[in-house]
Formats: sequence, C-alpha cells, structure tokens
Amino acid sequence: MRGGLLGELLPADVAAVDDFGDSGPAAAMPLHPEEARLISGVVAERRREFTTVRGCARLALTALGLPAAPLLPGRRGAPIWPQGAVGSMTHCRGYRAAAVGDAARFLAIGIDAEPDEPLPQAVASKVISPRERAELTRMTCHDAGIAWDRLVFCVKESVYKIWSPLTGSWLDYADADVRLRPDGTFTVRLLVQAPTVAGVGLETLTGRWLAARGLLLSAIALPTG
Repeated sequence: MRGGLLGELLPADVAAVDDFGDSGPAAAMPLHPEEARLISGVVAERRREFTTVRGCARLALTALGLPAAPLLPGRRGAPIWPQGAVGSMTHCRGYRAAAVGDAARFLAIGIDAEPDEPLPQAVASKVISPRERAELTRMTCHDAGIAWDRLVFCVKESVYKIWSPLTGSWLDYADADVRLRPDGTFTVRLLVQAPTVAGVGLETLTGRWLAARGLLLSAIALPTG
C-alpha cells in the first residue's frame, strides 16, 4: 500500500497511509483502550489527530499482514511498533500520515510533514546552520515558492525519527547537516559520532522530499544491511 503523497517518497515495500481531513477510513478506526487513556481529557483537535494518525498506522500494519496492536509511546516518546515492524508517524495542520515496513527489510523509517511556511526566526536560528543558510539562498533562487528553511527542519525531524529508536540518544538540530537537491532528494551527514547498527552505518542518511498541497514532506527508509 503506497498511499497519497507519502507513498511517492518511499520504497514500494513500505506501506504508507495518509489522511487530509480526519474524515477518511483512518479517522474512523477506534483507539485501543490503552491509547484512549493516554489522551483522556485532551482538547478535541488533539484527540482527532492522535486518533487519525494511529488509524493510518493500523491500516499500514494491516497492509503488511502485521497485527494492528496498540501504539504506545516508548523511550523518548517514539511509538513502540509490533514485533516485526518498524515505522513512523507524523501529523501537522490538516495532514496525518504513517509509514510501516517489515523489520527484516528495514532498520528504521523516519517521516515528517510540515506546513509549507517559513520557520519563525527564533526557531530558524536554532535549526539552520550557517552552511545550510547559504545553501538555502541558492535553493530560493531555484524556486522561491518553497519554504526551504522549513524543509530543512522537516528533514531533521525525519532524521531524528531514524536516530532515536536505533541509538536511544538525543540528536540536536546542529548535529545534522542537510543538503537538499532540487530533484526531490537529500543527504544528511551526522556531525556526531554515529554508531553502526546491525552492520549499517548511520554517518550519512539519504531520503526524499516533496512540496505539494501546501505541505512539505520528508521520508527516510533505512534498509537492513
């Protein structure tokens, strides 16, 4: 299953599901009792996004023949996926998505979605390095209609969703150097000592990005060795 916008960025053997309005099949899927307890008392908007993004994840798990188990937060808040699965979830204003892969084929998957809007200056100063800022100037000349600084943030969020479950450690925005390409691909060089996990080095990660429908999306699917 390669759903919607997200499916354009991932390998064919990754199940991807997205939702734009909290009104599709994903939004209609009930929460497990354990999940419902996590959001008891939250505002309606937060409940909707929580429910829909887990519905997306359950549809993706089902597409791979994996159990649609409760998705509860583990270490550093990352969801604990059923045995045999790796995945990632994301949500932003008007968009929810999940991607799931077979753990025998992928070590980790990281996705993120953001509104295609410039970062607030206070945030950009913490996220964007001087080298990246110089590159963003060139990218703006290529296409001034994309919020390139927000895209760098989006990519770094995807990187963290790869890094955190594999290493169990924190990764600062300044620890990842992003190089975007106009063809919809990117490369990220980690500026900290990166371990080798199951024979796969994490020093450099590659992925794909997309700007469409007022959104910025990034995705990394890290294959096994």
